[in-house]
Amino acid sequence: MTVTLVALAAIALVAFATEGAIGFGGTVIAASIGAQVLPIEALLPAFVPLNLALSSWLVTRGAPSVAWRMLAVEIALPVGVGAAGGLVLFHLPAKTLLALAFGVFVAGLAVLQLVRPADRPLARPWQIALLVLGGVAHGLFGTGGPMIVYVVRRKLPDKLAFRSTLAVLWLVLNTALLLNFLSLDLYQRHTLDLGIVLAIVIVPALWIGERVHHALEPARFERVVWLMLLVAGLALVVRNAIALL
Repeated sequence: MTVTLVALAAIALVAFATEGAIGFGGTVIAASIGAQVLPIEALLPAFVPLNLALSSWLVTRGAPSVAWRMLAVEIALPVGVGAAGGLVLFHLPAKTLLALAFGVFVAGLAVLQLVRPADRPLARPWQIALLVLGGVAHGLFGTGGPMIVYVVRRKLPDKLAFRSTLAVLWLVLNTALLLNFLSLDLYQRHTLDLGIVLAIVIVPALWIGERVHHALEPARFERVVWLMLLVAGLALVVRNAIALL
């Protein structure tokens, strides 16, 4: 058991540091790598409250850079509608197959952006469709962020504005996830014990993440974002393909 907890703490350190550096990726790393050590149903309820704490810290660090108007006018409604639908469909039997298809789609978008970079925002109909899809995926799998990241990054080239704006969005979405986990009575003693272990690494992870964030020049930051998006898509593909075997 001790080895398992040490492994999960190491994974959480990488996950929190990654999100602290670029604004996303923590839940994807926890869900893909951490799920090899502990079932995702046990890991996510312990991870999400700590991710809320991390997002809160990032918002306080970059509040003046948050694109509040864009969040309120362009993002909140489609993501909210999608997330509500995803939470309703949380127990869908075909969830694994849908997650596999979602991962393929995300990986394809990331490859396209790496091979043929586009520096303009998407057309509004495409933005709405992808944001709704990202919301649905977040409600269903807890890792719908990649689709939302794709849209937001195309709109916000500044790395601090990008990270801070996503942190606000994750605060709202993960609060909904937390309430859903509470309604399902997923917070048992073992979940709380795991949360305490993971909490130990959050401060050093934030320290690492802040330094990496400031060290990345804009062009490299851009490439890291799309590479992380590719990793997120491939992680979803591999995890759900194994589950289907």
